[in-house]
Amino acid sequence: MCGIVGYIGNKQAVPILIEGLKKLEYRGYDSAGVAVYNGNDDNINVVKAKGRLSVLENKLKTYCPDGMMGIGHTRWATHGEPNDVNSHPHASQNGIIAVVHNGIIENYMQLKEFLQSKGYCFQSDTDTEVIAHLVEYNYRGDLLNAVIKTLNDLEGSYALGVICTQCPDEFIAARKDSPLIVGIGKNENFIASDIPAILKYTRDIYILEDKEIACVKKDSVSIYNILGEKVKRDIFHVDWDISSAEKGGFEHFMIKEICEEPKAVKSTLSPRLKDSKIVLDNINLTKEYLAQLEKIYIIACGTAYHAGVVGKYAIEKLTRIPVEVELASEFRYRDPIVNKNHLSIVISQSGETLDSLMALREAKKRGARILSVVNVVGSSIARESDNVFYTWAGPEIAVASTKAYNTQLSAMYLFAIDFALKRGTISVDEAKKYRNELDRIPSLIEKIVNDREKIQKFASRHYNAKSIFFIGRGLDYALSMEGSLKLKEISYIHSEAYAGGELKHGTIALIEEGTLVVCPLTQESLFDKMLSNIKEVKARGAVVMAITHEKHALMVEKYADIVITIPDMESLLSPIAAITPMQLFAYYMSVLKGNDVDKPRNLAKSVTVE
Repeated sequence: MCGIVGYIGNKQAVPILIEGLKKLEYRGYDSAGVAVYNGNDDNINVVKAKGRLSVLENKLKTYCPDGMMGIGHTRWATHGEPNDVNSHPHASQNGIIAVVHNGIIENYMQLKEFLQSKGYCFQSDTDTEVIAHLVEYNYRGDLLNAVIKTLNDLEGSYALGVICTQCPDEFIAARKDSPLIVGIGKNENFIASDIPAILKYTRDIYILEDKEIACVKKDSVSIYNILGEKVKRDIFHVDWDISSAEKGGFEHFMIKEICEEPKAVKSTLSPRLKDSKIVLDNINLTKEYLAQLEKIYIIACGTAYHAGVVGKYAIEKLTRIPVEVELASEFRYRDPIVNKNHLSIVISQSGETLDSLMALREAKKRGARILSVVNVVGSSIARESDNVFYTWAGPEIAVASTKAYNTQLSAMYLFAIDFALKRGTISVDEAKKYRNELDRIPSLIEKIVNDREKIQKFASRHYNAKSIFFIGRGLDYALSMEGSLKLKEISYIHSEAYAGGELKHGTIALIEEGTLVVCPLTQESLFDKMLSNIKEVKARGAVVMAITHEKHALMVEKYADIVITIPDMESLLSPIAAITPMQLFAYYMSVLKGNDVDKPRNLAKSVTVE
């Protein structure tokens, strides 16, 4: 959510800023802008525009500011509507300071009133303009001290880039609860919200911790804490290929990432499937610890939450430990009953989801042990957890998460099997059976991906649907929740997921002639029940797309309008593979409607505001 890029060096800043912002488009935005200083003018040159980066680029063709130091921003509106004035960067009243900001300043109204009493006038409706004016108010010839003093007055979250005409050889960056990195080049340095923005120029970065400030010059970077004391920070070297963040010949990142699911799941599973055992990195949850464990909380948002629902089914079934799945945005506000005998599993692709980070801190404060499942190394959630499980899914650029979900499910199953074996609730032979089945899954997903034409053809006949329902039982209900979300996110078609057994309790009133219903049937123990549910909706005129194992295809074809098959596999593990047809269905529905698949409206990849 929002993208920040900053540059100082021996090159013109604008092309680097624009290129970096393009790499951050996946984060979601509704306006963009740059601020550049050339070392000579009295003021910083700011160019910004509502809309896509292409609108800003057209403006820059008319006037492109000269300068080798600058900051850029893609804004996702929170305070004030999307327009040119509210776009970032924001300048101070005297024009000598410019600021870009990701996050929300909760006490901005009090600060605004204070500044207005000092004669400051505001042009925008944003909370960010307060920061620009406050830095100016605090500036006494030392930009670092002015920023530190300003930060001490801010309540909320921020990632900041600050430039000043009176400091032409440096700019300041700072963060709290919003991600920010510093890229280290040769005679040039960078800041960015995420690695892809600067990967073309450097693979060496500093990951700023909460309440840290960086003074960035072209030939040096100094990091300080909020007290102004220097902090030593190790360099993190990025070892994944830049091509991982490129489309590589695919029409969209989303379809590329769906096609990468076999590789991503293998990357998650293979290092942990050793011989006949499961080895969870350095996560030492001992037999003794698991024996005394009273409850597990799984805390997440959106797609990660749905992975947690599947995790609940699997962990409870195998370990017999009670599991509660919590929406992170609700968890911290309901005075949860958490103690030292509870384990909290926090799931977040980016590791920067603010609601999840705040929920993590709440659980930790109450004594729970924190095990996080994240994709991004060094992210905030990873750093604040007691134990970290990295999914190794590789960069996920499309806003709608696909391969990250499959890898999060893989983590849930690894936890369930490992915990159950240590607790003695499954035998060594049972654990080996599940372990061997996990080993097969990447090749099973590859088969589904390679046979996607049938899904595309079905989508071509139904992409004008007004409302689509997903129904399932047990794990298939959990699966339906994610399938429905994926469709909503990118196709903008109204969709809901319901437990199959709840149809007769009201939902079936919504089924009428031509209503499209998606029905996964992957759970052997519930297969006959789901067939009955299909018959119920068919009797009322529904068009049914069923997803089931190959061995059941002939039976299901008697009742459904189309049957999408997945290879025969263990029912408990089926969601890892069965979600892929739903993702493909959502993708083709969106493409056929002409939507911007990778950047759906109103959404952001990394949600760093509450």
